[in-house]
Amino acid sequence: MCGRFVQAQRPEFYGEHFGVEVMKTESLAPSWNVAPTDQVYAVAEHAGERLLGTFRWGLLPWWAKDRKLAARNINARAETAAEKPAFRDSFVTKRCLIPADGFFEWERKPKGKLPHFIHSKTDEPLALAGLWASWRDPETDERVRTCTVLTRDPNELVAKLHNRMPVVLTREVWGDWLDPGNDDRGRLEAMLAAPVPPLVEHAVSTLVNKVANNVPECIAPLDTGVVDA
Repeated sequence: MCGRFVQAQRPEFYGEHFGVEVMKTESLAPSWNVAPTDQVYAVAEHAGERLLGTFRWGLLPWWAKDRKLAARNINARAETAAEKPAFRDSFVTKRCLIPADGFFEWERKPKGKLPHFIHSKTDEPLALAGLWASWRDPETDERVRTCTVLTRDPNELVAKLHNRMPVVLTREVWGDWLDPGNDDRGRLEAMLAAPVPPLVEHAVSTLVNKVANNVPECIAPLDTGVVDA
């Protein structure tokens, strides 16, 4: 799964990196410990334009009766998202990219779990494949945009830590993934199963285990060793 990640850059930085044409977001505080239901930046396409907007992490399908479902929908399995009631409508036309400076996975140790920070070998933001939805709060009539991160079987690097990882898309497929007119399910699912860009990882402090700890030290290496694949 993907339960924590990092979005610590300004929206303009992500906008330039992802070729955004329209900025539709306020500036969020840098986060070195993004947690479920937090607000996050995501890139989507509407009316032929690529937008950067703000979404709540935890997808609420249009039929959700309240916000409780969000915490259970922070992730969607890439292999089944097109069929699951909570995600299938979004899979058709509401796909997005969620910028991430990196993400965390936890390694099982005899005395507990050790967090690791996984990021691009080039230090560029990762493009996490996501889905989004627009939900109307029945009590306040507020429109809320929400999103989920798609997950897949891990590559060799992440497999040492966990049995799932977020889908990381290469630049070459960003346009096809975002295109609402692309309804070729086989083609979309092939993107989700394609090899991921080169990643590196290092162990970090258990500071990240608590959502209240949102500081740069969350991603600082415990030692100088770096693993890549």
